[in-house]
Amino acid sequence: MLMNHADIAPARFSAVLEAAEGAGRAIPPAFPLDATVAVNPFLGQTDEGLATAAARLARVAGVRLTRTGADYVAAITDGRISADDMAEALAASPSPLKPGNVTALREVAESLGEGPAPRALPTVADLAAEATGIDWPALIDKCIGLWAAGHFDRGQALWSPAPGAEAFTAWRGWAMHDLTPEIAGLEGFCAHVACAPDTTERAILSAAETLGIVDAAAPTAFHRLAMSLGGWAQHARWLLWQAELAGGTDRTLIDLLAIRLIWDEALLVQTPAIADKWAATVAAHAAPVAASADDVALAILQDAADRGHQRRLVAALDGATPAGARPFLQAAFCIDVRSEVFRRALESVDSSVATIGFAGFFGLPLAHHAHGSDILEARLPVLLNPGVHTTSAGDPAKDQADRIAARGLRAWGRFRQAAVSSFAFVEAMGPVYAVKLVKSALGFTPAAKPEPAPEVIGGMSAEAKADTGAAVLKAMSLTKGHGAIVLLLGHGGNTTNNPHESAYHCGACGGYTGEVSARLLAILLNDPETRAGLAERGVEVADDTLFVAGLHDTTTDDITIYEDGLPAARSADLAKVRGWLAQAAKIARAERAVRLPGARWNTIAARAQNWAEIRPEWGLAGCAAFIAAPREATAGRDLGGRAFLHSYDWQADEGFGTLELIITAPVVVASWISLQYYGSSVAPEMFGGGNKLIHNVVGGIGVIEGNGGKLRPGLPWQAVHDGDGLQHEPLRLSVMIEAPREEMIRILEKHPGVRALFDNVWLHLFAMKNGKVDARYLPGLSWEDQTAQSLAA
Repeated sequence: MLMNHADIAPARFSAVLEAAEGAGRAIPPAFPLDATVAVNPFLGQTDEGLATAAARLARVAGVRLTRTGADYVAAITDGRISADDMAEALAASPSPLKPGNVTALREVAESLGEGPAPRALPTVADLAAEATGIDWPALIDKCIGLWAAGHFDRGQALWSPAPGAEAFTAWRGWAMHDLTPEIAGLEGFCAHVACAPDTTERAILSAAETLGIVDAAAPTAFHRLAMSLGGWAQHARWLLWQAELAGGTDRTLIDLLAIRLIWDEALLVQTPAIADKWAATVAAHAAPVAASADDVALAILQDAADRGHQRRLVAALDGATPAGARPFLQAAFCIDVRSEVFRRALESVDSSVATIGFAGFFGLPLAHHAHGSDILEARLPVLLNPGVHTTSAGDPAKDQADRIAARGLRAWGRFRQAAVSSFAFVEAMGPVYAVKLVKSALGFTPAAKPEPAPEVIGGMSAEAKADTGAAVLKAMSLTKGHGAIVLLLGHGGNTTNNPHESAYHCGACGGYTGEVSARLLAILLNDPETRAGLAERGVEVADDTLFVAGLHDTTTDDITIYEDGLPAARSADLAKVRGWLAQAAKIARAERAVRLPGARWNTIAARAQNWAEIRPEWGLAGCAAFIAAPREATAGRDLGGRAFLHSYDWQADEGFGTLELIITAPVVVASWISLQYYGSSVAPEMFGGGNKLIHNVVGGIGVIEGNGGKLRPGLPWQAVHDGDGLQHEPLRLSVMIEAPREEMIRILEKHPGVRALFDNVWLHLFAMKNGKVDARYLPGLSWEDQTAQSLAA
């Protein structure tokens, strides 16, 4: 019997809806394919530690948040985890459930072995499937997925079933006429939907009452249903994220929860035999979430694994290398771990080369219109709102012509795909496309021409130019001693037939490539009006310094240099730089080819054009550390392409505004990347993107495996695994910053959300001094003195 919300006490009304809202916020957002960025899959659990989060996600998703006991035993056996690492991790754990000593900890790992994955508490659909033999969870995934693919479509489909309608309203209109559930055996489902309350809140209250979900059970019972929706719930969470970033809100996530509750409500009404089992499940949901002794032991073993990597990293950071004379070339790369390999290679080709690291949007919060496009691209970290609007329109006549041509191509494409014309099109026009198809398959597709140089819409005053230029250079710790050439390099991947292409681009640029930010900054810093105002703002740039923009292709290690008004008189200097870049590219390819299955240094570029290549590059697999320090602390050290390297000189950071920006933006973005790779490695069934070989793109939003079911967010399995073993070692990010300890504490006190990442050990924090690690952060805003010898012991 359906209940009216007026029959429910106000306190109950509030508690249930609050639990529904909280369950939605426990889900991470999933960004669409056209601008995919890494997201921390544990975003809703960062206010608790790993062991408790493991217990929670075991209950609501049936996944483990660590590697298996057998994996840790293997790491102990081969020396990646030492006895000292385990002893220190045991001492750091505050849990009363922890093993008594290192021997007992290893025995727990051995006893757990491979072990089965935990089982989530069942939904009503799970219990009904067990009772009836009908796979109700799969049917629900299919029915919701089919509706959601059309409702959330971002331009892939030629029509939408109910454009503009809110999700719950649109689904009710669909479900009242969808006979699939009734054909499968759920009698009267269409009528059940028709009789359900017509507002989201009333539907949630009514279904919760029917299902007997008490207040204490609601948080994890609702979280369980949200997790069962997979990527569709995460897409809805992204809609809420985007709305709140703009100062609004969005109801889609709570709409999806109402939809899922109505399904379970109908199944419980039709399958009364499962009532007792469901009541026991509700009672289990009502129990507080608490880590078990095994959860605690596995969390300690994970901490030991983290410490093992820290021990090896600290051994490599053995003090600052003295800075040399003024470099001829200063190359500024994104902090992306893939840049570490190229930076090291470039510095090795000539002693007059120096490199720096900075977030790839170069501090420019851009909303950009590409040439011939009206789509507004947010080319900045997803934590921020755009502050500058730019365009690459170029010549107005050419821009207009390209817009018309693009519309023609879109119309032609829709004609090819339309239900009426598609089959006739293939019959009549298929042979015409044969030559193009063969050329594309053989990798003969011509390279795209660079767009016109970006420019700020409405222009900038001389004062604004100087203010912006000075602010960026100060944030980059580039206030003096600039090279004759300062190369500003954005980055992006270059792959073919890859739905997740944007995931290989620049996360700091919102999943786009970084050339727009690099080109705009180079133009700005070469502008005479900017240069004239820098000195009075505390930035000394030599008259012969030329800023040049480029793009680092992380798949091929090719570097594109953008001319953008560069003086002909400097062509010899630029030719020298191009020669150095070409040498460095060969060195970097040779190093990277060792890890890529079946690759050689001279086949890297061809792999990028291969339609069938499932591993064109490893992306950020292996990322494990973030280091913010002068380059002298890391120069010449082989960090294996595993460290985000951010140049930072605290002595030049007046007021420590740059330090605050680093801790609250690049560090958080890097943590999202690290934890997405972690989640896609330890729990691929929930947080991974599945198998690339059977992906189908849905709605321009994401992918599904096969022809239906859940949207799969996260990284494809092939992005972290080479077929024989993981290529990403699941570790929590170690953040190492050369700055005064008291200033870091002050910033953490000011930003409790960031502090929670360190206090609950989703990240590790270290203080550096003179290029060496000298302290470890302890939860609770304190430090523990460390020496390189003790950490590396």
